[in-house]
Amino acid sequence: MQRNTLEKIVVSVGVGKLRQMPAFEEKILPEIIKDLSALTGQYPAKRGAKKSIANFKTRQGDVIGAVVTLRGKKMTNFLERLVNVALPRVRDFKGIDPKHFDKKGNLSIGMKEHTVFPEINPEKAQFPFGLQITLVVKAKNKEEAVKLIKDLAVPLKK
Repeated sequence: MQRNTLEKIVVSVGVGKLRQMPAFEEKILPEIIKDLSALTGQYPAKRGAKKSIANFKTRQGDVIGAVVTLRGKKMTNFLERLVNVALPRVRDFKGIDPKHFDKKGNLSIGMKEHTVFPEINPEKAQFPFGLQITLVVKAKNKEEAVKLIKDLAVPLKK
């Protein structure tokens, strides 16, 4: 009765150097959260720093990112928009490299700008940020996971 399925999609954003800009808490972070919730249809959870690191100018508990976990209908809608709309709009896109699969078969896709999604107006986006999209697969091994991802019409390089 076991079969390979897509378990969840995790969309995460790191704020990076935007944290050091003035008015980060008042302007930049709410803008990032608004855009991420528009992309996913869910309000993101803020993630804080686990440790204080002087070189990165972070203190324990400072907001350093946001994450959304999608399951069910929202997951399939997001995957459909990712494959059919967002990935074709990426400049010089030739497919996702199969090296982006981990040992368990999860696929991680990094995007440099969030403006490739149709929900975001590039002219109004004040702070472009990158996304990390992870497709978490319930499969026995990497080969079965690659086959499942291909069946979901995700474009992979050959």
